[in-house]
Amino acid sequence: MAPTKPRRFSVAFMDRSADPHADFYRYAVGGWLDAHELPPDKSRYGAFNELDESNLVLLKTIAEKCADGRGGPAAGLVGRFYKSAMDVRKIEAAKFRPIEHLWRLAERVSTPYEVAGVIPQLQSRGIEPAFHAFSKPDDRESGVYAFYFEQGGLSLPDRDYYLSKNFARVRGQYRTHVAKMFRLKGLDSSRARRWADAVLRMETALAKAGRSRTELREREKNYNRINVSELGSSYPALSLSRFMEDAGVPPLTHVVVGQPEFFRAVDGLLAEGNIDDWRAYLCWSVLHSTASYLHSAVEEENFDFFRRKLTGQKEPELRWKRAIRTIDAMVGEAIGKLFVEEHFPDEARRRAQALVDDLRKVFVKRLEGLPWMSDKTKRQALSKFRNFRVKIGHPRTFRDYSEVVIDPEDFAGNVLRAAAFEFNRLAKRAGGEVDKDEWQMSPSMVNAYFDETMNEIVFPAGILQPPFYDYKADDAVNYGAIGVVIGHEITHGYDDQGRKYDDRGNMRDWWTPHDKKEFDRRAGAVVKAYSAVEVLPGLHANGKLTLGENIADLGGVSLAHEALQDRLSHSHAPAKKDGLTPDQRFFVSYAQIWGEKMTEQEVRRRTTIDPHSLGRLRAVLPAVNHPDFDSTFPPKKASSAGRRRVGVW
Repeated sequence: MAPTKPRRFSVAFMDRSADPHADFYRYAVGGWLDAHELPPDKSRYGAFNELDESNLVLLKTIAEKCADGRGGPAAGLVGRFYKSAMDVRKIEAAKFRPIEHLWRLAERVSTPYEVAGVIPQLQSRGIEPAFHAFSKPDDRESGVYAFYFEQGGLSLPDRDYYLSKNFARVRGQYRTHVAKMFRLKGLDSSRARRWADAVLRMETALAKAGRSRTELREREKNYNRINVSELGSSYPALSLSRFMEDAGVPPLTHVVVGQPEFFRAVDGLLAEGNIDDWRAYLCWSVLHSTASYLHSAVEEENFDFFRRKLTGQKEPELRWKRAIRTIDAMVGEAIGKLFVEEHFPDEARRRAQALVDDLRKVFVKRLEGLPWMSDKTKRQALSKFRNFRVKIGHPRTFRDYSEVVIDPEDFAGNVLRAAAFEFNRLAKRAGGEVDKDEWQMSPSMVNAYFDETMNEIVFPAGILQPPFYDYKADDAVNYGAIGVVIGHEITHGYDDQGRKYDDRGNMRDWWTPHDKKEFDRRAGAVVKAYSAVEVLPGLHANGKLTLGENIADLGGVSLAHEALQDRLSHSHAPAKKDGLTPDQRFFVSYAQIWGEKMTEQEVRRRTTIDPHSLGRLRAVLPAVNHPDFDSTFPPKKASSAGRRRVGVW
């Protein structure tokens, strides 16, 4: 199968009849929007998806070679996993057999003590009832892994789906779905309905106890150290210290409980002793978490609710795509190693590093000349940036999955064993020294990230391809795409949450009160600007939830544009290409990476849960907000140069 070609920058994607000041999205992306329909197997489709689809084809070719027995240990693991995912006959024959042992664990609980004992057994297999438990670098001692307990336990996308009247219809559909799933598992109609009510009752209680997504963004408020010796008295029914022992966490002096009031509420639910509700909820957790890996009746019912009804996606992806996504999610560095060996040459890394270096120079200059920041805070900010690390392409050493048993005839079992490996890996490292070379994304991922505690930006090989980076394209196009992505990740180190971490990656207040006030004033203007946008009738963007990403978008465009000016001053770029100046190509290139189609259900879901703004907002607001936008696209009518600009960096 020939790889699908990812989108490249093209003036054919524009609609030059549109006024860039009246509708810059239409001007930059209108041609692409007219030429493309939303694929039936997607609820959202844009540049990220197009490149993701291209990478999936490359990964499929790799997996098929591995399944034929070609390659070393990593290839063998990938090949067996792929075979198991594609063997529909064996999956159908297995029915619920791969999860029966976990179902029995959940179904047999009869006391609060037994419930507390089953939770770590499920969590260690990737099933997370009630809460999340994991290790990561300590936010206040970044060189050491701390063990964290965080709120969780919901099946619907967000607490608002349980509490808001806007989602009342969804809740009714969810109750029906849960009952159908229990019927498929073999429960009679009466018990299935009763257990479905119990699941909704339990998850609604968890939703009420939890914090909103906006509240969860406040890092200091979600960092609460507690001595391990106090866990028993703080949460007696949950027995979190017993959880740690059962989960294989080494002896620790303290843990971090993200939301203490949530865990008090869960502890109260357990102490009340409504065991049948807990039994239903735990069984549902097993069934829901594994539904995508079971036989077709379960898989199709799961898709019908969570994709068709919740997001508007009309059809499932082809089975091979779902198989590759599962392998990438469960053993990503195994298949990622094979991906970079074939598709990420050293030259790609060098070109990306040159772009990063250009953006770094601009940001240092920006910090040094920032008029509203005092010298005291500025010295700390510059020290942080000097310690900034950059990772490009893939890890130095790929993860060893040799402990994971992958059976070519047991797809769901493979997923559970891979999940157990990852849970145990995270649990066992708690209290130990942080591995600075670790990655949080697989190499083929079409994404990038900033890590506060590592003080680093990371760009997987998967995103360093067209339309984000195109060696055939001119500088203006590349700076408008991957240049902005780089600037975006750099700016995350100084967004409303990233700015709270110092040069060693520790959460610490290093800002003077005056500088903090100046930052908050600018951030508040960003919140107001985005919250004013009505994305659907009666539905506005959530400027507080998306603040960090919006600050990064605004900063990324500003930094990349300045870097381009420096690059152009040392090059001989033509005054125009395809009728566009370099500055025009920069802004249009930026907007084109955010051109997307999306169902109405997905717009509502993402506006509720996603810390990123919708593509249309990301394409337009940072571009038209830039002070050079008006001179780049001279207004046909009265100048809008006097409009209020927002941004921090």
